Amino acid sequence: MAKEDLFESVPNFSEGRRGDVIDAIAAAAAAEARVLDTDADPDHNRVVVSIAGSRSHVVDALLGAIGAAVERIDLGSHSGVHPRVGAADVIPIVPLGEAALETAREIAHDTGKRVWAELKVPVYFYGHGEGRTLADIRAGRVKPDLGGPDLHPTAGAVCVGARRTLVAFNVMLFDTDLVAARAVARSIRESAAGLRGVQALAFELPGERVQLSMNLFRIDETSPVDVIAELARRGVAMGAEQVVGLCPAAVATPAADGRILEGRLASAGAAAGAARCSGRGGEEHAALAVRLTREADELARLPADQDAILAGAERAAALVRVLQAAQVLDGEVEAMLRVAARGLRDAVQPATQSIYRARVDALDARLA
Repeated sequence: MAKEDLFESVPNFSEGRRGDVIDAIAAAAAAEARVLDTDADPDHNRVVVSIAGSRSHVVDALLGAIGAAVERIDLGSHSGVHPRVGAADVIPIVPLGEAALETAREIAHDTGKRVWAELKVPVYFYGHGEGRTLADIRAGRVKPDLGGPDLHPTAGAVCVGARRTLVAFNVMLFDTDLVAARAVARSIRESAAGLRGVQALAFELPGERVQLSMNLFRIDETSPVDVIAELARRGVAMGAEQVVGLCPAAVATPAADGRILEGRLASAGAAAGAARCSGRGGEEHAALAVRLTREADELARLPADQDAILAGAERAAALVRVLQAAQVLDGEVEAMLRVAARGLRDAVQPATQSIYRARVDALDARLA
């Protein structure tokens, strides 16, 4: 079986309140790739849809989802606290496993060219290899790369680019007004000599709530735990923490319970196996489909707990053999399961490894 590279995309759409529109966007993506998560925020009036698949499947899924957004969202009547330039606002392409960032950039360009050719929505390229940022685009400092200079009358423009995995992480602030929250946001940004790999904004939400909204884009240098520790050191009074979209297991905190990227990848692999077993017919395949559906449900809810993460890695690795034996495994599903197993394995901390040495050794042998 040929090895397939795996990519994630986390498109952000300017709609977080109308359930029918959100469902249509997610359904259009699901027709071509695996939808791992749909995370809508009514305050920001924004939805993040996480998808994964091979190169061609990701591009086709994005075109479908963007088309659904262009058809249903009018920026002229849109309101929300988050900055945006388009109905399909930001379309990041993220390499997973051993896939290359440069290939993700090629996918971004493939997607952008089709958006302009098929939907006539202007496109900005940002991120890896582009020499511009989303901040440049939102501030109007650059022109669209495709189309323009005028934007689409209702859909605006689309920003497409390649990047590494990041964590979108929000924290509610207590006893802090918007002016003070903005000062905190400025002070922790990497661009202001704050924390490495941190972008931050402050928003005032309905109900006189103040939110610190961050992208942690060098998670090997600054994780959610590091941010919380720094805010606590500064004496910032904090409330609820929120992960937007999905979070890699290696930096997951309890705020990411049930939102772990690798757990959702393994769940998608199990669900694909269940669907194929159901299609095969016969008692054995039908019984396996039931078990795989249960496994998919449980893996999707994987908590950010070391015992659960180790068990999740073992289960993802075992699914490769189970689906192979059932003759329902293809290269894309195998890639999802192997990326999931490796990511979960790498998130197992040394203390946990010492407790479960035999299990970890057996897992490593399976993943070699």
